[in-house]
Order: sequence, then C-alpha cells, then structure tokens
Amino acid sequence: MDWLEVISENFMVAGGRPLEVVDSVCAHYPLVMHGVSLSIGTTDPLNRTYLRDLRALARRIEPAWISDHLCWTGVGGRNLHDLLPLPHTEETVRHTARRIRDVEDFLGRRILIENVSSYMTYAHSRLTEWEFLAAVAEEADCGILLDINNIFVNAFNHRFDARRYIDAIPVERVVQFHLAGHADHGTYLLDTHDHPVRPEVWELYEYAVRRLGAVSTLIEWDDHIPEFAVLAATAAEAREREARALAANRDAARVIGSFPQAHLK
Repeated sequence: MDWLEVISENFMVAGGRPLEVVDSVCAHYPLVMHGVSLSIGTTDPLNRTYLRDLRALARRIEPAWISDHLCWTGVGGRNLHDLLPLPHTEETVRHTARRIRDVEDFLGRRILIENVSSYMTYAHSRLTEWEFLAAVAEEADCGILLDINNIFVNAFNHRFDARRYIDAIPVERVVQFHLAGHADHGTYLLDTHDHPVRPEVWELYEYAVRRLGAVSTLIEWDDHIPEFAVLAATAAEAREREARALAANRDAARVIGSFPQAHLK
C-alpha cells in the first residue's frame, strides 16, 4: 500500500486502542482523513465540538488532506446517519460554500468535498449534479474528492451521461478519486462498498484519468471485506489502469503532434 485513508470519526476519541492503532499506522504510511458527519449542507449551526475534535485528530496525525461529503446528515440536532443529497440550487451553493470556508478557517486547512450517491432528486433543483459540485468547489475555493463509483451509480439511477459529468469537473480542483463496488437491484444501483469494483466503473475510472490526469486513488471496501491479497490486487489494478490511461494520453499527444500544423483544424 502507498497510503491509507481513515474514517475521522473512528479516531476522534480521548484515548484508548483506536489512537494506539492510528499512531502505529502513521509511523509507516501517509494518511488522509475522511469524515462522514460534518453535515456541511445542513441548516443547523456548525458543530464546534465536532470541529475541535476533528482539528485535534488532524494535529495528531498530520494528514495529507481532510475530506467529507457534499451532503447533509441531520437537522435539529438529530443525526440520521446517512449521506443525504442536497437540492442543486444557487442558494444551496452559497450556503454550503460559506460553511466550507468557515470549516477551513477553523481547521486552518483546505478540505475536499465528495460527491455522494443518491436515490432521489429535488423537484426545484435548477443545476445538474456536476454543475452543483463544480460551483460549490469554486465558490468555497476547496478541493474535490471525486467518487467514480458514485458518478456511475447516479448516472444509472437518474439517467444521465457519466462521462459528461466528468467532462464538466474542473481539473485543478480534483485531489483524490474513490473507487468502490455497488449492488445492482435491477431498477436502481445501491452504493454499498461491499462488492468488487465493476468493469463499467473501471472503464469510467480510466476515462476520468485521461480527462483529469494522475490523481491519488483509494479503494473503499467497508463490508464483506475479502482477504488482504484481494484488496492489494485491486489497488494494483488501479495503478495499472491509471498507467494505461496516462500512456494512452501520451500516445494521442504524439500522434496529434506528428501532423503538419496546416492539417490541424
């Protein structure tokens, strides 16, 4: 393994075995922190206790970056323990971007936001999902963690072109990719992180690499976890596919460059 990602909330504790584990891992691998409870899109005030604990963990392990999801997870002080989609409107862009900037100021670090899987849409959304993600990142001046599996899942569930989504994402904002497996329920796909990466998602990953370049990539596998050799082989396949996609870009550039300038339109 080149590097590892930890779920922030699992280690936001005062002491004990979790911190002992994360300290030992830090001694051998670079880490990034990935949260599931920031609830950046809610209308509740930012949870300062949560942010203080998050900042303390970041100071302890010095991650390469911190990420969380472009979503809401609760309201009225109640946590629903799910990553719920936001309405894609200009008002939500401004609201969410302002909160991201506040979080970054509190942490003293730039953060990444991740696109989530979804199974419903809002009737009053005025932006596409990719327009919304790009607008929030631009308004907040933050990075993007682009989940390729979530794009594939949502493209199937909401009937849009996954490649068009990737084409619209600003290259300079993308810092990390996620890859994962999903469950096929016939009429919809469910993001489960408990299956191997599907061939169609691998193909979309190669397309993303050709479009966005070499980006740090992590395999998520949260349940029905196989033997470590399977996980390592999946990570190796990601490296191989990234190299192949980058080589294809170089080959294409050489072919285009070989034509006389007068033939280029």
